[in-house]
Amino acid sequence: MNRKNFFICGLTGWCMEILFTSVGTISRSDLRLLGQTSIWMFPIYGMAACICPLYRKISRWPVICRSALYSVCIMGGEFISGSILKRFSLCPWDYTGSRYNINGIVRLDYMPFWMAAGLVFERLLCGQGVQNHI
Repeated sequence: MNRKNFFICGLTGWCMEILFTSVGTISRSDLRLLGQTSIWMFPIYGMAACICPLYRKISRWPVICRSALYSVCIMGGEFISGSILKRFSLCPWDYTGSRYNINGIVRLDYMPFWMAAGLVFERLLCGQGVQNHI
């Protein structure tokens, strides 16, 4: 995993999270659309840089299969990082009120969003015109 891709993924993840959380405020009738993230999320999103080396091995798989694998990997990373952060009372998210949560750290109903995020990272890092053979 190269540092440039780690940085790109960290920033992209932050932006996606801010957009996602701001759109989520509509359900609470808050039209200010305030989004949020945490500094802890940068290295967590940065780990998505692992998608490009993975993509090179599974590039012939159908999109649905690649995105499903990405979501499982992302949710696994979310569970591990969330468990570590929770141990120190630093976890910036808490899904305990969600119906499909695992230990308040992962939401299974977010799987489609993680599938889409994995494809965004794939396209960003491994897509046409992007050279990442370092």
